[in-house]
Order: sequence, then structure tokens, then C-alpha cells
Amino acid sequence: QVQLVESGGGLVQAGGSLRLSCAASGRSISSYAMGWFRQVPGKEREFVAAISWSGGSTLYANSVKGRFTISRDNAKNTVYLQMNSLKPDDTAVYYCAAGRVQTMVVVTTTRPYDYWGQGTQVTVSS
Repeated sequence: QVQLVESGGGLVQAGGSLRLSCAASGRSISSYAMGWFRQVPGKEREFVAAISWSGGSTLYANSVKGRFTISRDNAKNTVYLQMNSLKPDDTAVYYCAAGRVQTMVVVTTTRPYDYWGQGTQVTVSS
């Protein structure tokens, strides 16, 4: 079992930055692809970014490309999401997830992820 705990959310003005962290425990995540998703009330969970187990491959949603950066530190069993130039539309609960995948093609959907955190709220004011 892998337990995931997100942190770093909060209230920020438009144009500001936040860095989310996802700390894993229970098992090493070094063999897992890791993803960040977000969700607002009444809408489906939306893909934000993903990173391969080695960190050598990353994917981003078009809406965050160029503004967000996903990274990982397998020695610390932690994944990060650096969010810059934040917009009010980025307001959501952000979740990290871990999954063993054979190809990064599938990481933009929730299906391949076995473990999820409880989420951290990000609110961007205009």
C-alpha cells in the first residue's frame, strides 16, 4: 500500500506561485508513474501533469503547459508540482496519484492510478 499526502495549497493572487508536494509512505514510489489531477465541485477530475517513474518523461494538460512543472525526488519519496502564473481558473482541489503503467500514453486518465491522496485546496483570487 502507498499512502499519499498532498501539501502546499492555499490562497494566492492571480499571477502568483505555489509549490505543491506529495509525500508518499508505506512503499517506495520509485517504480510508479505519478500524476497530478484537479477537481472543482460538479465537474470531473481533470488531468494536470504526470511524470514517469524515472522522471525522464513528463506530460502536461494544455491549460497548464508552460506554467506548471512536475518533478520528483525518489530518494525523498516525494513528487512536486510547481505552479507559476496562476489564474483564477486554476482554483480547485489538487490530488496526486500513483500508478504502475507500461506507457505514458495512459497517464492522462484516472484509470491507471492505484493510489490517491486526499487533496489540497488551491484558490486563486482575481
